[in-house]
Amino acid sequence: MKHYGLIGQSLSHSWSADFFAKKFECESIDADYRLLEVPVLTADAVDGLNNKLDGYNVTIPYKERIIPFLRALEPVAAAIGAVNIVKNGVGYNSDWIGFKTALREACEQMPANALVLGQGGAAKAIAYALNEMGIANEMISARGLDNLDVNPFQLIVNATPLGMYPDVKTFPNIDYESLTPKHVLFDCVYNPAQTEFLRLGKVKGAIVIGGLRMLEEQAEASWRLWNN
Repeated sequence: MKHYGLIGQSLSHSWSADFFAKKFECESIDADYRLLEVPVLTADAVDGLNNKLDGYNVTIPYKERIIPFLRALEPVAAAIGAVNIVKNGVGYNSDWIGFKTALREACEQMPANALVLGQGGAAKAIAYALNEMGIANEMISARGLDNLDVNPFQLIVNATPLGMYPDVKTFPNIDYESLTPKHVLFDCVYNPAQTEFLRLGKVKGAIVIGGLRMLEEQAEASWRLWNN
């Protein structure tokens, strides 16, 4: 049996283990997938994970912090500056693939420009995907929003943990009143399926996209990589 997992500081929100458990059962794969909470990330902790697991995913707050403890980065992860997959001590990134796929499936016409809320690992992967798709974009810290005017942007992406279980009542502080049906709101949070960010956008007629499809696609990309 092969062993995989997800590391992070707090994983009560994660659906990754359920996703892989269903995949392994449906496809008769002899493997398991564990949620591994790591209070403090150290070189010894990463070495232990590399020795015990055949591959693992990385989530907040370690997508950037893990980089100094890895043997190498593949070129895309190096360009992004964040890692969400590790195999044999090498860091990779599939978040950008998940985002790109989910956005293309949900939008008949690609937005011309985007605002990415957040400056962490997920935000960096999304900015990379947007650049690859030729969509002009800006990143802004969640602390710098202050009822931010979203009119200049067709796509607004929440790449912060705001709204994620168990803090489901939190949301980015943008000017929701100025949203229109021409706007697209994309939330990287997938638990809950409809966040306050998406609910407030939906009230104004905006196209809303939850994070579940992004999760599924980045997970499938992880599996392909581990088995390549």
